[in-house]
Amino acid sequence: MATGSLTVVGTGIRCVSQITFEARTAIEQADKVLTIALDPLMARWLTQLNPTTESLHALYRLGMDRQLIYDAITERVLEAVRQGGRVCFALYGHPGVLVYSSHEALRRARLEGFEARMLPGISAEDCLFADIGFDLAGGGCQSFEANDFLIYRRVFDPRSALILWQFTLVGEALYTREMHSARGLRVLVDYLRRYYPADHSVCVYEAAQYPLAEPTLEYVPLSQLPKARLSAVSTLFVPPHGVAEADPEMLRVLGLS
Repeated sequence: MATGSLTVVGTGIRCVSQITFEARTAIEQADKVLTIALDPLMARWLTQLNPTTESLHALYRLGMDRQLIYDAITERVLEAVRQGGRVCFALYGHPGVLVYSSHEALRRARLEGFEARMLPGISAEDCLFADIGFDLAGGGCQSFEANDFLIYRRVFDPRSALILWQFTLVGEALYTREMHSARGLRVLVDYLRRYYPADHSVCVYEAAQYPLAEPTLEYVPLSQLPKARLSAVSTLFVPPHGVAEADPEMLRVLGLS
């Protein structure tokens, strides 16, 4: 086994207050901490926990293909691991949710013989369930990255709740300062209109970023989604449309009829 190791952790959504005990311990005990923390307060707090903290935000360059940025981040993490010592890669939210670099760094580190693990964190979806007050026991919930949802025409049931991640970045391959893609939003709305009426109420959700802040929940008719207040961290929650019917035969087989 090679001498270096990699621990990937999530810092939660709400700055500082949602980090788990095991994630904090991993940060404090690391020989090197790498982070993509965009919030100055979180970046400063991480540096206080561990003075070796290095921000990788400089790797995000305007107009650059996002995949090339993710590849560069992955390579920088692996460079640190190869130098030996305990490396901690600290990421916003849950480190395994919509983070290519975390999964790729873990995969390649293990292939190279390094010990590598991921610790869970609180994601935007966890916050959404709490803030919206949604219980997936009542019909389930489907969760997709918005580009993947459209490009591969993912099969879903409108009678169950739908969550679309990164929906404001539909059709955007480059890293830009734009908060959303107007063209991509039109495509998304037109596609959803095949399954939902124009006046179906959807929620543009943003979790609270700071301990004293409030989450943002803006309900708008589906047809008016492009006019809502949007940002790069907005998540779309589409409540169920219609009611599913129980299968009498399955009820009989299960002895529930």
